[in-house]
Amino acid sequence: MTAICAGVLALQGSVEPHLRALSRAGVDPIELRRPDQLDQITHLVLPGGESTTLHHLLELHSLSSEIPQRVEAGDLALLGTCAGAILMGRECQESPPRWNLIDVEFQRNGYGRQVHSFIEPIEWIAGPGPGASEGIFIRAPRIGQLSPPVEVIATLGTEAVAVRQERCVACTFHPELTEDDRLHRWFLSL
Repeated sequence: MTAICAGVLALQGSVEPHLRALSRAGVDPIELRRPDQLDQITHLVLPGGESTTLHHLLELHSLSSEIPQRVEAGDLALLGTCAGAILMGRECQESPPRWNLIDVEFQRNGYGRQVHSFIEPIEWIAGPGPGASEGIFIRAPRIGQLSPPVEVIATLGTEAVAVRQERCVACTFHPELTEDDRLHRWFLSL
């Protein structure tokens, strides 16, 4: 069995909170900035931030094709929150380009602009759950149409806010900004 080596894409966005959550979950995470660092990583977090900026930085640092290739080869588990989730989704008419790793359409700013950000309880129904947790939605995307291989793992009322397909997990909220580390712990088990 391969030892777990977790990393957080450290180009932009909510990097430090994910590093702290992974540390509390029992690993010593790497701040990923270069393609050569990717070789050792088994679990990678794509943090929230701004999805178009994140896309451009991934291109600039030669990581935009390496990460999806590792995921598709089954060598890398991927957790995307907010902007990271958007990149993992199904290609649509909206920019930035998507990686098609999860068969879901993510609508950018699905709940509105920055001033419409909110905190509401979410319900874990699979994965790290069951149980309630705080959901912090900051200029959050919305999960649109999803296909049968996708499993809903958390909801806000009747709406899906976290999904999983194989070793890819996407959240429209920011679990790293809470003290509840169950998502990060569960992610490390994938």
